[in-house]
Amino acid sequence: MRRRDLLKSAPLVGLATPALAQAQKPLRFIPQANLTALDPIWTTAVITYNHAYMVYDQLYGYDGAGNIRPQMAEGHTVSQDQLTWTFTLREGLKFHDGEKVLAKDCAQSLRRWGSRDSFGQVLMKYVNEIVALDDKKFEIRLKKPCPQLLFGLGARQSFIMPERLALKPGTEQVTDPVGSGPFRFLRDEWVSGARAAYAKFDGYVPRQEAPAFFAGGKVAHFDRVEWIVQPDPATAAAALQKGEVDWLEQPLIDLCPMLNKSPGCYTKVVDPGGWLMFMVLNHLNPPLDNVKVRQAILTAMDQGAFIESVVGDQKDLQMVPTGLFAPTFPMASTVGFDRLAPPRDIAKAKKMLAESGYKGEPVMIMSPSDQPALATLSEVARDMFQQIGLKVDYQSMDWGSVVTRRANKSPVDKGGWGCFITVMSPLTSANPGSMLVLRGNGQQGWFGWPTDPKLEEMREAWFDAPDLPAQKAIADQIQAHYFETVNFLPLGRIRQPMAFRSDIQDVVSASFPVFWGMRRT
Repeated sequence: MRRRDLLKSAPLVGLATPALAQAQKPLRFIPQANLTALDPIWTTAVITYNHAYMVYDQLYGYDGAGNIRPQMAEGHTVSQDQLTWTFTLREGLKFHDGEKVLAKDCAQSLRRWGSRDSFGQVLMKYVNEIVALDDKKFEIRLKKPCPQLLFGLGARQSFIMPERLALKPGTEQVTDPVGSGPFRFLRDEWVSGARAAYAKFDGYVPRQEAPAFFAGGKVAHFDRVEWIVQPDPATAAAALQKGEVDWLEQPLIDLCPMLNKSPGCYTKVVDPGGWLMFMVLNHLNPPLDNVKVRQAILTAMDQGAFIESVVGDQKDLQMVPTGLFAPTFPMASTVGFDRLAPPRDIAKAKKMLAESGYKGEPVMIMSPSDQPALATLSEVARDMFQQIGLKVDYQSMDWGSVVTRRANKSPVDKGGWGCFITVMSPLTSANPGSMLVLRGNGQQGWFGWPTDPKLEEMREAWFDAPDLPAQKAIADQIQAHYFETVNFLPLGRIRQPMAFRSDIQDVVSASFPVFWGMRRT
């Protein structure tokens, strides 16, 4: 019996629900993974971003319609030469410890973010200095005009922290999650691997606007939100059916038809742009440090086979073929799609591998056992690698272990790795600047660490491009270049549904689950 048939027919067993939690009626949420790190600057783990959008706020916010709108900022002015941007904070901003949000907090938070974030690192090359003028105003003084500045402040994870915390280097984790967002993190209740809890921050003053993606009024309608870690998808689905939880971030797609037929449940694609499923390749360890090996793998890769292994016959949830950039954003490109067209040529890939100089080194795949979709994709990758003649060292581990081990730059026998599969939101893959995996700055870059000076040159040219046509032309060039270097593998896109109890309404569309705006009816 196939895995998805077994799941459809299996009886579902729910979670035990404490009587106190039932009486309080908090919003109960099962996240896609265990929360292990609290600092969204120190890590790029999606689960930490989920946490951060509750706890922190940003100066600006992306509204889902292509606009970057003021959030913590009241607004800004720009000098005639485009080199001085002056920002003013809106009234009523407070941190969870009761202190006012000041311009110096924003300035230092942006410096720390810019030292770590792939988009921010490029922006900081434009910056002469970030200076607090008084408690409510600060300036970003540039060396040259920067057309992408607001995108960085509103569509990247440039969260604002108190200055005392933001003074810590970005390479060191902040463990005191004091923000100014609509929810406070209840650290004393956090048990990694089991649960986390948040309380509505009564000192938060939302904008008087309707919520729109990461912009607008962030009104919290729940006094308390509880995260419950449940890696077993059948148990999670049963808990939703029984009303023991209200929201599943990533229900197993095989179970979505059943949930839609269950009384009191529904599923919804909250971000229609499609999440990019991609394989990170380690350029420091053989054999994936060899571009000829990577080109052989690309020749064998079938995006359709990867995505169908997850969505099955729910064709409306798959988006293939796909290039680098999200199809709902202007940078989307079809350049090189002929290199992805089926049928895939396994015989040619085997020949390319034989001619690559491959010496039989095993490819170590890290497969997350508690992420069913990623584990399934990892199995497809293992089969593809073996078909073309690669040796595979397949290691199953929980996602927290993947996140920890992926930072190790050592050889595999000393704790390193070969590849792993993860996901990227449509907003993160919107353009060459935001796409964290699309770097060529070696060991200063994101995991995988490819060294690709030409890519870096084109990426910086994209930041300088004065208008949309110029940016689009460079994005096309970058995608064409990708097919020569194959620095990572785009496996296709999935419209990942979320699942809810039917009394949870007004869910705000965004790339990450956001907990404002929604209410229990």
